[in-house]
Amino acid sequence: MSFSPQSKVWIYQSDREFSDQEVSAIQQQLDGFTAQWKAHGHQLQAKAEIRYNYFIIFTVDEATAGATGCSIDASVRIIKGIETEYGADLFNRFNMAYKVDGKVIVVNKEDFETLISIKNITPDSIVFNNMVQTLEDFQTKWEVPFRDSWHNKVFADLL
Repeated sequence: MSFSPQSKVWIYQSDREFSDQEVSAIQQQLDGFTAQWKAHGHQLQAKAEIRYNYFIIFTVDEATAGATGCSIDASVRIIKGIETEYGADLFNRFNMAYKVDGKVIVVNKEDFETLISIKNITPDSIVFNNMVQTLEDFQTKWEVPFRDSWHNKVFADLL
């Protein structure tokens, strides 16, 4: 399945790392969901994937059918179910994710600020921009150096 660069993307970040077994089970749930995901009776061209055992990413190519409020609500319901089943927080936008030596680390906003203040997170540190909305932006602006991210604007006074 190929997707347009303008396909819609939604990213849900876990506050904890899923085990490989959990990733496998969650991926099965997501595959089942996207295979039947519809908007006003029209099948969505959609996929869901898990990256780094932390991020659940939905992609919908709206060229064939666009996601609607009801279809988006359906995706939120499956994410809430995963949250409950696996005891993970997938909606806390105050959790920040960054990489150290290729490993993803998720911390709360206060700890993130402290890490910036003590120079553990630098302008070169890779951070995740979970606010990207298109596949093209996901591919080019999701994992970026701190200096090129929205984080730099919000936390600039701590550098």
